[in-house]
Amino acid sequence: MLFPTPTYVQRRAQLCRLLGSGIALFPANDYVGRNYRGNTYSFRQDSSFLYYAGLQEPHVALLVDADLGKSTLYGEDRTLEDMVWEGPHPSLAERAARIGADSYRPLSALAADLAAYAKRQTIHYLPPYRPGVAQELQTYLQIDGAALNAGTSLALTRAVIAQRSSKSDEEIADLERAVTTSGRMHTAVMRAARPGMTEAELAGIAHGIAVQGGGDIAYGIILTTQGQTLHNHHHTNVLADGELVLGDFGAETPLRYAGDITRTFPVSAAFDARQRALYELVLRAETEALAAVRPGVAYRDLHLGAARTLATGLKDMGLMRGDTDEAVAAGAHALFFPHGLGHMIGLDVHDMEGLGEDHVGYDDEITRSEQFGTAYLRLGKRLEPGFVLTVEPGIYFIPELIDQWAAAGKFEQFINYGALKDFRQFGGIRIEDNILVTATGGRVLGEPIPKTVAAVEALRAEGL
Repeated sequence: MLFPTPTYVQRRAQLCRLLGSGIALFPANDYVGRNYRGNTYSFRQDSSFLYYAGLQEPHVALLVDADLGKSTLYGEDRTLEDMVWEGPHPSLAERAARIGADSYRPLSALAADLAAYAKRQTIHYLPPYRPGVAQELQTYLQIDGAALNAGTSLALTRAVIAQRSSKSDEEIADLERAVTTSGRMHTAVMRAARPGMTEAELAGIAHGIAVQGGGDIAYGIILTTQGQTLHNHHHTNVLADGELVLGDFGAETPLRYAGDITRTFPVSAAFDARQRALYELVLRAETEALAAVRPGVAYRDLHLGAARTLATGLKDMGLMRGDTDEAVAAGAHALFFPHGLGHMIGLDVHDMEGLGEDHVGYDDEITRSEQFGTAYLRLGKRLEPGFVLTVEPGIYFIPELIDQWAAAGKFEQFINYGALKDFRQFGGIRIEDNILVTATGGRVLGEPIPKTVAAVEALRAEGL
């Protein structure tokens, strides 16, 4: 599947205007072997190649000449042997026409063509994140690894980020599909869970629905009763009454746009009193942050606002103390909320992270904090219309972190360590939605996914 041909032509034309001059080179990803070369992981195209060329296949490269405003697709026609194993495939000429490329050339000619271009133009390329692509770039450019790393183009990186950050209407429509499928995954899991099931059984339900949607999961499924571990991809635990399940997973569409949703629910038919109080606190922080999304607002300010909401609630429950603003300024809240409020999302679940998180989420005005917790905020800069981002506050009780801070007497003026003894086995709660920044505010994407206490418990009642 691709967007209409003019989409890719217009994207490349805009890139030429942003870059100004030189040659932009976008190599495609290759297959990656699972345990030997012929047994591969599911193919996933490089997102920037996908953005400008749309082809979801290996052994191709795109060259964009910003001086002439022309693009060339490099690749090869399939052999008869390829067709026997993989079926018929459009010719290179047909693929070039489909994406509106001005010309096409055999991949074997790319190195010589780049050498000729390099005599009169700068060759721009993005930082490679796969070793195989890095090796290909070295071959194409006839340079070694040190020169490859030194030659990464900041100009191209900034141009791509500027372009990909603002989502078009057709991208937003596909992100809506991703979130709606993600919602079906979460609803099915919340309805199916019951004591005695394994996390793996629930993860299988979620994964199956993603595949049924025509795509796949957008990232490794986090589905666990041990929600205090932020990226817990193990699915070996058995669900028991009284526990909470934290599910953080989303679908990727056939066009490769991602959904990223988190819901937390009780294994029992209802939250107990302590779970309910903490869940409603996280929900309040999320709801307030969603309502505050609008152009011009620094996302770091929304993160700190959510931290103050959580700290105030924890103080009301006797788990924190002292002045809330001072506690958040010092970073004491990070014992319970040790990650950022959210990140950009699009063709990548952490959108464009491969181009450098600081380039994507920060700028000359707002730079990354070095404080524990806030340092993990992936997006801090001011929001602009067309940005799509996640909002995902949480509260976690991490025994190892609690023990380390308590032993060091860290933030004793703000944290009631004695009261935390009864929460060591609590786990964690996170609630997450995806939101588009509009001209006047924000709009949560996709069909509504149950998240109020009443809605979650009603869904649990259907499955028990």
